Amino acid sequence: MRKSKEIGSTLLRIVLGITFFVHGLSKFQGGIENVSGWFHSIGLPNFMAYIVASIELVGGIALVVGLGTRVISALFVFIMAGAIFKVKLAAGFSGNGKMPGYELELLLLIVALNLALSGSGFLSLDRVLSRLKDSNKAIQN
Repeated sequence: MRKSKEIGSTLLRIVLGITFFVHGLSKFQGGIENVSGWFHSIGLPNFMAYIVASIELVGGIALVVGLGTRVISALFVFIMAGAIFKVKLAAGFSGNGKMPGYELELLLLIVALNLALSGSGFLSLDRVLSRLKDSNKAIQN
């Protein structure tokens, strides 16, 4: 990967991680029981609130440090797709005056998809672990 793409992927990964971390944290701080009740009100099982909030919180931290970038990003793609199709689609792309549209969720989905496909960039634990694995293989051979 070229250096500019590496820098771009790293910046996207860190900002996406912070964004999801903050959203997950706010779900717990605001009362996960309230979020659970809201999930139920839109036809989702209550326990999904705990799963989504945990993925956002822990996954956000993992992305910031660059650990499991492809897997975490793929999970974020599914979360954002669910948010768009279950909650925001009816409001349209930019909203309907009563609720915001799905433009932010779509942007987060595309950033997460980019990271799921391209990886973490530099300054990541994924990169460090990959190099350690490669050096261990070289030593064993």
